[in-house]
Amino acid sequence: MPSLRALPTARVAAADPEKVPVEASLVKHVPGVMSAKPENLSRPLLLERKWLYGIAVAGLALLTVAGAKVSIPLPGTPVPGTLQTLPVLLAGLMLGSRRGAFSQAAYLGLGLAGLPVFALPGAGFGYLLGPTGGYLLGFVAAPLIVGGLAPPVRTPGFPRRLTAVTAGILTIHAAGVIWLSLFYLPTPGDALRAGSLPFLGFDVAKGILACGLASAAGLVARNAPWTNRFSG
Repeated sequence: MPSLRALPTARVAAADPEKVPVEASLVKHVPGVMSAKPENLSRPLLLERKWLYGIAVAGLALLTVAGAKVSIPLPGTPVPGTLQTLPVLLAGLMLGSRRGAFSQAAYLGLGLAGLPVFALPGAGFGYLLGPTGGYLLGFVAAPLIVGGLAPPVRTPGFPRRLTAVTAGILTIHAAGVIWLSLFYLPTPGDALRAGSLPFLGFDVAKGILACGLASAAGLVARNAPWTNRFSG
């Protein structure tokens, strides 16, 4: 037990706020007295934020599944048109590089596990060897680039976001075209005409939409008081 001689000092510390840090440092070393660690107080909030991030990662993966189901066959190409580019770019803009890429890796993992989540019929590892395999790998790489170039969600910066999604779109198209030229089409020119040109305009439109959605989310996050709890 602390000695009775320490009690007057505690009363003086309470009367003089400037002495409180000194006396608190002395009390911390008294046996039987436990100091409150500020970091312990933030554990529930950190846990809550982890759950929110997990839900966001799963949500973007499911949005990519939904985008794959909007599949439109196009003439002259083995690759269908889909809406998948939109959630892929949003993953990088909204979740950042690491979590964004993880959301698309989770989507890819669902398909490799045998679930029917891809644009064309089929699943499993054999599907990855098909004509869309390069694009699927690009889906995982694109959020890494988009998240690295784009500002945080709460930060204004539409031009930076537009630059980031442009780099992401080029990454997806480059991966798809290289894959087609290596395994499915005779020349890189054929791969470019079949694997990029038919989709480029639509993907640019989806990229602009993704920038608008991310900017709107940032505006809400900056002005809604309840979002301040999850900043950082």
